Amino acid sequence: MLCQIGTCRQAISRIHRGLATATPQARRLPQTYIEKVVQKYAVDLPPGKTVHSGDYVMIRPEHVMSHDNTGPIISKYVGYGLLRVVAHRGYGANRFKSIGATKIFNPTQPVFTLDHDVQNKSTKNLAKYAGIEVFARQHGVDFYPAGRGIGHQILVEEGYAFPQCLTVASDSHSNMYGGVGCVGTPIVRTDGAALWATGKTWWQVPRMVKVELTGRLAAGVSGKDVIVALCGTFNHDEVLNAAIEFTGEGVTNLTVDDRLAIANMTTEWGALAGVFPVDRTLLEWYNSVVDKLETRTFNSLASLAIPSPPEHPRINRRRLKRLESRPMTADPDAFYSAHLKLDLSTLVPYVSGPNSVKISTPLPVLEASRVAIQKAYLVSCTNSRASDLASAAAVMKGKYVADGVEFYVAAASSVVQAEAEKSGDWGTLVAAGAKVLPAGCGPCIGLGTGLLEEGETGISATNRNYKGRMGHPKARAYLASPAVVAASAISGFISSPESLNPRSLPPPEGLRSSFSDLFMKSSTSNTAPSDEPLVAGFPAMFAGPLLFTPQDNLNTDGIYPGKYTYQDDITLEQQGKVVMENYDPSFASTVADILPTLAASSILESDTKKGIILAAGYNFGTGSSREQAATALKAAGVPLVIAGSFGDIFKRNAINNGLVCMECPDLIEDLTKMFGKAGVRGQGGVNGELTVAPKWTVTLVMTDGRVEVQTPQGTRTYNVKPIGASVQELWACGGLEGYVLKSIHNSV
Repeated sequence: MLCQIGTCRQAISRIHRGLATATPQARRLPQTYIEKVVQKYAVDLPPGKTVHSGDYVMIRPEHVMSHDNTGPIISKYVGYGLLRVVAHRGYGANRFKSIGATKIFNPTQPVFTLDHDVQNKSTKNLAKYAGIEVFARQHGVDFYPAGRGIGHQILVEEGYAFPQCLTVASDSHSNMYGGVGCVGTPIVRTDGAALWATGKTWWQVPRMVKVELTGRLAAGVSGKDVIVALCGTFNHDEVLNAAIEFTGEGVTNLTVDDRLAIANMTTEWGALAGVFPVDRTLLEWYNSVVDKLETRTFNSLASLAIPSPPEHPRINRRRLKRLESRPMTADPDAFYSAHLKLDLSTLVPYVSGPNSVKISTPLPVLEASRVAIQKAYLVSCTNSRASDLASAAAVMKGKYVADGVEFYVAAASSVVQAEAEKSGDWGTLVAAGAKVLPAGCGPCIGLGTGLLEEGETGISATNRNYKGRMGHPKARAYLASPAVVAASAISGFISSPESLNPRSLPPPEGLRSSFSDLFMKSSTSNTAPSDEPLVAGFPAMFAGPLLFTPQDNLNTDGIYPGKYTYQDDITLEQQGKVVMENYDPSFASTVADILPTLAASSILESDTKKGIILAAGYNFGTGSSREQAATALKAAGVPLVIAGSFGDIFKRNAINNGLVCMECPDLIEDLTKMFGKAGVRGQGGVNGELTVAPKWTVTLVMTDGRVEVQTPQGTRTYNVKPIGASVQELWACGGLEGYVLKSIHNSV
């Protein structure tokens, strides 16, 4: 757990202190590329401190992006003119929980991009969008309105995500920035408010994993196939909560668009960052971007009478020259916790699903099953760039979408759409029967037109196919490359493009890969009890009846459905009533039925936090960065989650919002053996239950991490690592928001 961010307290209070990287030393410990970038953006480090995996640091990122969730961040951050503006726009003054700031610390750091619910033209949503724009104008923040495109694409196009930089976003797919050598990692809404107020937030540097790519992709195989194959091949949490660095001679053979697609879906693979090197391919790509920017006003600058357009503030010759003159690479002896290898020359097109990125099948194998589809999607920040649209257009030229199939297309940005219109690719897709959606997230997040209905099957070039994410929980979703999506839309079943020559592909069963675990992590359950002092206001114990969800990789879409995520007026009470709706619709009512019995229970200690203790499998809370996955559980009456392991974004949201998370693999193993189907992980209950109520009572002693479980057969005892003082203080303050408020007040 987060027991070492003690310097956080002093760091936040010094909100006026500038960037402070460690001073150069004659001899430094070796660092990876990612560690070097984090070093560059770390503040308040002790003199000579070298940043490495596992360190808790305060970071001041180059930029922080938020999208439609800017509204909820605003509700945490009340400035001198903001309350009046947003109340006028319909947010409701009583919803605000001011963190005490009067202005944004650095107005050039935030970037607002409206992209998620752009099809929603209701008065309420338009007022929300208008309020965000007014706030941006008031505070001098860069703002991109609905229709300009998906935030991640905009950050790459506009240079907010740039090589050798650290840029964060309140969205889980900020990993995408790694495609251009930028360390991109997700934060959560409360972090966003803290960054606006102080310019910085906390981060634990993840463990480092090297992914070595060799060989060259066969014709018809794309970057999307690479990451789909990786997710399905290495599907036992090999990169969970890690930061990935892609290396090897195979990288040089990948286009920048391929790299962006791969980096984007390292999120689904379980990583917190996925970064490609700054190499000649990338630098040449940036030079071509600058060429376009320098002629963006006119088609030609042949006439000297025509002045050049203004220099782009972030993507320009001067910045590229500085980048080339200051190369940054991993040290040869830098440490990585694991080393994965993939031979690109042995890869065929792959399809992910249904309803899980951990299941991937070679297209030649799946195609034989003739899986019928009703919907196809060429949308999202993963694969809706100009090259993706061109790939799909080449497949669809002169053909038409099959009867009974709806094919939806949305460009990643207005710039991409304009480029596709100019090349003729957009017109080709429309002529083939594509239904055009505005540049934005749309169906990928489960919002707007064209969602999957009950019993339907869809294939998509997006990044997530979790159950219920793109529509009805009883629909089936597959992921594939743009070319395969287009071919499937034409044929009416999952199929290869006609141009794909099977003879030019390697054998489907011949994928060559390897994995070396260089660092074995010990189980927290084997940790001997050790005393941890308690912060004033933090409970000595957590206690209550146990519920068990026997499922691994229970994602945030399952915990809190996407259809509620951007309804900003949903109260905490209402969140608690829909928690787990996509996973187990009866979960909230089960919790509600048990809670009244706590008042009459034998748990009487005044220093005990009572509630439902939720036990879950491994990688609990994987997926998106929505903080409601944590707040909804807490609002439902769950103050403590014990799991085999957690998705790091969920854990971050939980810590920031006062939901306690503890890892206890031994307890989960025992629960699985007794109540899991066939005693196997992730298969549901013995009788198919989604939630098991074993009539066990749990008491967690916070001073020493002792977990006492009362069962009908007697008492079982387990051990977890106690929570440190810093996280205790966050809990006692009501979360990071209250903590920042306290820190700011104390610094005045």
